[in-house]
Amino acid sequence: MARQPETASELKRSVGVMGVVSLGLGTAIGVSVFSILAPATALAGPAMLVSMLVAMVPMIVFGFVYAFMGSAAPVTGASFEWPRRFVHPFLGFFISWLRIAGSTAAVIVLTMVLVSYLGTAIDVPLKPTMLGILVFVLIVNLIGVSAATVSQTVMLFILLATCAIFTFGSVPAISTESFTPFVSHGVVGILAAVPLMISLFLGIESATEVGGEVTRPSRTIPLGISISVLLTAAVYFGVAYAAIGVLGADGLAASDAPLLDAAIVSLGEPGRWLILISATVAIGSSINATFIIMSRFLYAMARAGMLPGSLAHVHENSGVPRRAVLVAFVLCSFGLFMPNNLVFLFLAVNIPTILKYAATCLSSIMLLRREPALYETSAFRPSRSVLMGFAGAGIVLGAAIIVLGWSADWRPYALLAGWAVVGCIYYAVLTRSGGARPALQGAAGSGTGRTE
Repeated sequence: MARQPETASELKRSVGVMGVVSLGLGTAIGVSVFSILAPATALAGPAMLVSMLVAMVPMIVFGFVYAFMGSAAPVTGASFEWPRRFVHPFLGFFISWLRIAGSTAAVIVLTMVLVSYLGTAIDVPLKPTMLGILVFVLIVNLIGVSAATVSQTVMLFILLATCAIFTFGSVPAISTESFTPFVSHGVVGILAAVPLMISLFLGIESATEVGGEVTRPSRTIPLGISISVLLTAAVYFGVAYAAIGVLGADGLAASDAPLLDAAIVSLGEPGRWLILISATVAIGSSINATFIIMSRFLYAMARAGMLPGSLAHVHENSGVPRRAVLVAFVLCSFGLFMPNNLVFLFLAVNIPTILKYAATCLSSIMLLRREPALYETSAFRPSRSVLMGFAGAGIVLGAAIIVLGWSADWRPYALLAGWAVVGCIYYAVLTRSGGARPALQGAAGSGTGRTE
């Protein structure tokens, strides 16, 4: 069979506003909503709804900065390219190196929870089924990013529909007494639940990672992120309100599967299948979105000479960096050997993600100082002082969130520290041999320049 041509040609721009929204919601609305509500309610009672609103603050700050950066400097592999170009090449490498471990852990925890939910309906083996899901995601992504985002959009519509049916279908079963006393655990309880609730919103900015494949990115990315934040907040608040109203705070806090239990109480046996479908679609879309993002920052690192150059090859017909996609699949397959502890895996995911947010905030500050022309041509252009304020706040919030996570489990910190040391050694050897290339200035291929 003749080998299909591959080339280091440009990525195809085929992702529109709906694709940006579906990638953002597909990443954010995943496993967390099915696992975080119970422990958060145990800490804060019905006032966990307030904790949710407080947890939105950091993501609004980060989303604001991402909207500006996605408009001013759209690029595939943004979390790598922005720190590399605007701060220092090592920072871009370091963030993405940690995210290799973090993204692998993310895909593993998502597939593990998905198989666990499926296991409530049919008896399936854990690891073989997880591998089968990875193979399916690989096939979809090899076809092209447009196919991947189409599947993402379809899953998004199913997810929003099932969440709407659960929320509005539960209204007759909601009791106002379930919300009294509202602040049952005091202000301390509300604040204690905030670190848990933050995980609900992580990933809302995911579409910026495929900025080089977004049509009219300077307008599409800010609009898509804004819609994603609003829809995510609406979905979470509606679902959480219905779950508390149906089960009560004590019932919700004691439940191992809170949405499943609430749906059965309010909708009967059809509710069980509704939540199973919703969980399958939500977690499945998160797996797909996470896999897309992982392959794109591997592509960006290879394009910069920080990983083997063959990973930067783009397939001529599909416009997909297929070798990067295959490497992402291999890494995730090795991830099947990671421990099955959810707290460990969640922290292994969240620490690199928060570091990525803080690095992007720092990148926005340096962009304003070093390349003011990009600010002037950005379609989304708040005042410089406002941008500086949001970026500074993002760095502080990121540091605080990382410190708070230490008390939950120190082992992921040790694992990531060891992985970071390996990365630093690799980077030192790479730069000494002259492997890494300087940042691309406005190259259309990487997407670092503005393309309308």
